[in-house]
Amino acid sequence: MAKVSWIVRLRIKFRRALKFVLEDMWRITENEVSGTFKRFINLIKIISISVRRFQEDDLMSKASALTYSTVLAVVPALAVIFAIAKGFGFQNIIQSQLFDYLPAQKEALSHALGFVDAYLAEARNGGVFVGVGIVFLFWTVISLMGNVENVLNDIWQVKKDRSFYRKITDYTSMFIILPILMIASSGLSLFISSGINNNLYLNFISPVVRGLISFSPYFLTCLLFTGIYILFPNTKVKFWNAFIAGIICGSAFQLFQFLYISGQIWVSKYNAIYGSFAFLPLFLLWMQLSWLICIFGAVLSFSAQNINNYNFERDTKNISRRYKDFFSILVASVIVKRFEQGKKAFTLEEISNNYHIPIKLTAQVLQLLMNIGVISEAVTDDERVMAYQPAMDINLISAGLVLSRLDKLGSENFKINEEIEYKGQWETLLRSREQMYHTADEVLLKDLDVV
Repeated sequence: MAKVSWIVRLRIKFRRALKFVLEDMWRITENEVSGTFKRFINLIKIISISVRRFQEDDLMSKASALTYSTVLAVVPALAVIFAIAKGFGFQNIIQSQLFDYLPAQKEALSHALGFVDAYLAEARNGGVFVGVGIVFLFWTVISLMGNVENVLNDIWQVKKDRSFYRKITDYTSMFIILPILMIASSGLSLFISSGINNNLYLNFISPVVRGLISFSPYFLTCLLFTGIYILFPNTKVKFWNAFIAGIICGSAFQLFQFLYISGQIWVSKYNAIYGSFAFLPLFLLWMQLSWLICIFGAVLSFSAQNINNYNFERDTKNISRRYKDFFSILVASVIVKRFEQGKKAFTLEEISNNYHIPIKLTAQVLQLLMNIGVISEAVTDDERVMAYQPAMDINLISAGLVLSRLDKLGSENFKINEEIEYKGQWETLLRSREQMYHTADEVLLKDLDVV
């Protein structure tokens, strides 16, 4: 028997590995694996989902759009922050903190702060904060924050944005909290440093503490990214998913800043071309890549939290018509039975976990049932998470009603004359459907047993 060459064996192993990554891996649920293998599988899934979403969602274009919004809003945003800080007399602390956090953009910040000073000087004279000026100020700031929310909502596949009232209150709170956190960070660092220097017994740990304090901008950058991933999407983001993504992207951002500062010595030719405006193209490049890092972190947190959504993805896309009808009746009966028993309404994740239905398929079925008017959304204690309840009298919700409405959902307005030319085929279909509906109408969903 001829011996198989190592190239053929390698090719066979590669095909098996590729088939595992593309198909078999997505059929493995969390209940079937544990320990290191489970973490390894989840890591591969997260990377795979993130890369796919990066390509499908065209993150480069979204980063470019946010770069434009940021350039438009940077001066008004800084003006709001400095106006709050000046009210407490801490504007110098804020300025030094900004230079510490963004060492790669000291020149750009200097230009922006010059505009901010002029902005606030006009405000004191009653100029810019009158009429169009105040509208433009708040519109640019809220528009930037709204654009960030829209991008992150798209990544999280959230269809519903915050209300305009919530945007104003939430975004205003963020701008009030941000300078307070920066001031608290600076004050805490100063307090710890001076406390150790004045205490003879703690002098020996002074180098360690100073090292930790110098590390604080990196840590706060990670916390900033974490806060963005938790607060901006109009959905519930688990802390650990956001925090891990925040650490990864905060570290990537700091590494990028280091490379950016180091690489500026190689772009001195821009000075000959742009003169005093040399910082502008570099600032735009820095902003574009910074937003790209931020957006990719949102994709990572989404992927980590929604691994189960992509289980059985190919099978869900190719699901048979009969099996989709089965899941529709199953999910509708669960919701109806829950309502009849007077229990708390189930959420999407609870239905998926309790009845072992792929969460993506569960979401599709719930949307179908809402479209045909059988169920409706109900607000839970957390406004960002919806539960589901019957949308009509449960004594009228039969299996026949669900199947009939599912059959009629969608358009039937095509240029085919089913009443004359294809009357026989059309009537045959209707008779077969009527027989099925008549039998299924005898079964109310509330009478079906649900485990």
